[in-house]
Amino acid sequence: MSDFIPIIVLAPIAALLINLFFGSRMRGEMAGWIATGAVAISFFVTLGLFSNMLGWPPEQRTIHFHWLDWIHVGRVNVDISYLIDQLSIIFMLVITGVGSLIHLYSISYMKGDRGYWRFFVYLNLFIVMMLQLVMADNYLLTFVGWEGVGLCSYLLIGFWYDEKKNNDAAKKAFIVNRIGDFGFLVAMGAMLWQFKSLNYLDILGSGGNVVDGVHHIGMATTLAVGAPIATIITLMLFLGCTGKSAQIPLYVWLPDAMAGPTPVSALIHAATMVTSGIFLVARSNILFALSPTTLSVVAGIGAATAIFAAMIGIFQNDIKKVLAYSTVSQLGYMFLALGVGAFTAGVFHVVTHAFFKACLFLGSGAVIHAMHHEQDMQKMGGLGKYLPITFWTFLIATLAIAGIPPFAGFFSKDEILWQAFSRGSVVLWLIGALAALMTAFYMFRVIYLTFYGTERFDTDHHEPHEVDWRMWLPLVVLAALSIGAGFLGMPSVFGAGNWFEKWLEPVVSRGEEISKVAGAAEGAGLEWALMAVSVGIAVAGILLAARFYKRRLTLAKDEAQLGAAYQLMHNKFYVDELYDKTVIQPIYNVSNGFLYKIVDVRVIDGIINGLAHITEIGSGMIRRIQTGIVQNYAVLIVVGLFVLVGYLVMF
Repeated sequence: MSDFIPIIVLAPIAALLINLFFGSRMRGEMAGWIATGAVAISFFVTLGLFSNMLGWPPEQRTIHFHWLDWIHVGRVNVDISYLIDQLSIIFMLVITGVGSLIHLYSISYMKGDRGYWRFFVYLNLFIVMMLQLVMADNYLLTFVGWEGVGLCSYLLIGFWYDEKKNNDAAKKAFIVNRIGDFGFLVAMGAMLWQFKSLNYLDILGSGGNVVDGVHHIGMATTLAVGAPIATIITLMLFLGCTGKSAQIPLYVWLPDAMAGPTPVSALIHAATMVTSGIFLVARSNILFALSPTTLSVVAGIGAATAIFAAMIGIFQNDIKKVLAYSTVSQLGYMFLALGVGAFTAGVFHVVTHAFFKACLFLGSGAVIHAMHHEQDMQKMGGLGKYLPITFWTFLIATLAIAGIPPFAGFFSKDEILWQAFSRGSVVLWLIGALAALMTAFYMFRVIYLTFYGTERFDTDHHEPHEVDWRMWLPLVVLAALSIGAGFLGMPSVFGAGNWFEKWLEPVVSRGEEISKVAGAAEGAGLEWALMAVSVGIAVAGILLAARFYKRRLTLAKDEAQLGAAYQLMHNKFYVDELYDKTVIQPIYNVSNGFLYKIVDVRVIDGIINGLAHITEIGSGMIRRIQTGIVQNYAVLIVVGLFVLVGYLVMF
C-alpha cells in the first residue's frame, strides 16, 4: 500500500497543473470537477492506507517513505521523505476528506466567477502544501509546507484582488505570519546546533513505534526536564504556532481573512492552515514536555485567547466574523489542552472542530448565497423556513460547538476541560468553562438572528431559496460527522474505552507521561461532576441567548444600550487600532521619514547620482579631445611621448 503514497500528493498536483495551463479554455464547471476529483482520489488512497494500518499491530503503524534526496551537507541529511504514523494519518484524512467536500461545495459557489479555474488551482495548491506539512519526516520539509500554506492563504484571501480591502487583508495575513515564521527558523537553527539534524526520528525518536525495523531513540530524550535548550527551541516553535494558528498576540489576521470567498474561510479555518500549530506541538510533544516553562506559556496563551476571542464574538454582526472569532477561541482551547500536556485531547478537538466548523462556514456561505452576498445578521431573520437543509445542518453544528451531548464537540471540549482541571489548575478550568458559556451564547445568537424571528430583508426584490445539491450535500455529510465523530473519543468513564486515545498512544504517550503533574486529580465521580457542570454551562448559554434573541428580539440598537462593555467588545477591544498606533504607524513613519526620504533618496540616490555626474563630467572632458582630426591625435601622441620620456629621465 505504501507504493500508492505518492498518489496522495501527485493527484492534486496533476489537477492544478491541468487547470493552470488549460483551465482558462475549459467550459462550464470542468475545472472544478477536475480539482475536486483529484482531492477525492487523495482521500480514498489515504483512507485505504488508514484501513491497512488498522490491521497492523499498534507499534508497527508507521511508514517511512523515502521519495527524493535533497540536502546532504556534512552530518546534516535532509531528504524529501514522509513519516506516516498515527498522528499524520489523522491530519491527512481531515485535510483530504474535508478538503474534498469544500471543493465540491465550491463548484457551485464559485460558478460564474471570472477567476473560476484560478480559484481551483489555488485550492489544489493549498491541499498539496498542507499535505507536505503533515507528511514530512523532518522540520525543514514541514517548513516548506508551512510557508506554502502561507502563500496560498495570501492568494486566496486576496482572490478578488480588484478590491483594496481584500488586498489589505491578504497582506495582513502574509506579514503577521512572517513574524511567527521567524520563530520557526530560529528553532530550526537551534536544533541544528544542538542535534545536528532536523529529522523527527533523530530528534524525537519513534515513541512506541518501530520504524524501518528499528525503535528510534530520539536525541531529545537524553535532555533533562527543564533543559534551557529545550525551552529555547519550543518557545521559538510556539512563536511560529501563534502566527499560523492565530493566538495572542498574532491572531489579528484571521478575522480579516473573511475577505476571501467563503469556501476559503472553511478550508483555512477548519481543515488546513490554522491547525498547523496544533500539529507541530503534537508532533514535537517530547520536546515541549521537557520544558515546563513553555508548557505554561502555551496553556496561558491558549486560555487567554479562548476567552478573549469569545468575548469579541458575542457582539459581532457579520456572520462570518462571528465564526472567525469562534475559530480563534476554539484554537485557544486546543492550545490549552496541549499546554497541560494533554496532547491527545488537543488533537481530538482539531478533528471534531474540523467537521462542525467546516459545516458552519459552508452553512454561512449558503446563507450569504441566498441573501445575495449580505453578511449582516441584523438584516436577516426568519431564514429557517426558506433554507431548511442549511438551517438543520447549521443547528447540528452549533449544538456540537456549544458542547451539548451527544454531539462531537461535547466529547472533545469536555475532555479538554477535564484535563485542564486534573492536569492544570482550577483557574484554567474556570477560564475554559467561562469561554464555553460565551461560545454557546454567541453561537445561538447567530441561530436566532439568522434563522428565527421577523424577516428583516427586502422580500419584494428577492426570496431566499435553498442551495443546490453540490452545496447542501457537504453540509449533510459534515453535520453527520458533527454528531458521530465524538464517539471516537468517548471518555473512559463511559466504560467503552477511548479509541482515539489508544490510537495516538504510541506517538504522544511519552510526552504526556513526562508532562504529567504529580498528584493530578483523578476519580470517576469528579469527572462526572465536572461533565455535568460543563453541560449545564452550555445549556445556560443557550437559554441566555434564547432570552435575548428569540423570546424578545434584541438588535444592535438594543445591545448598544449596554454602553462601554458593548462598545469594547463590538469594536474588538480596539486591538487593531492599538497595533496601528503602536506598531504600524511608527514603522511607517520611520520607513517614510528616514529610510525613504533620507537613506534612499539622499544617501543611496545621492551616491548613485553623484557617480553618474562625475562620469558625465569626465566623459565630457574626454569627449572634447575626440575631435576626429588626425593631426590633433598626432600632436597628443608626441606630447605624451615627451611626458613619458621626461618621467623616465627624472625618475
